[in-house]
Amino acid sequence: MIFQVRITQQAEVEIETAYRWLRKWNSADYADRWFRGLMNKLATLQKQPQRCALAIENDVFSEEVRQLLHGKRRSAYRILFVVRTDVVFILHVRSSRQAPLTAEDLVDEG
Repeated sequence: MIFQVRITQQAEVEIETAYRWLRKWNSADYADRWFRGLMNKLATLQKQPQRCALAIENDVFSEEVRQLLHGKRRSAYRILFVVRTDVVFILHVRSSRQAPLTAEDLVDEG
């Protein structure tokens, strides 16, 4: 089965923020490579998204939330997503250095 991958508005904002930060503190070339790598990583979710581990935040969400890592070690980003029938929804893209989401964070997104 092939899944469709959709990026939520919140995740788009987080991707844009990360891209701008990487561009400012590293280089435009580095930020561009990071972005292309992220898009390639998201595309892998078209096949077997359930292969990914449950996210730390799984208990805070009302549905099963999984994560996929992009990058290495301290510079890794966590891609948080849910699978609904044949669609993978990318909810958040967060630096692994950021604290896990809480129930209060989710209420604020409302």
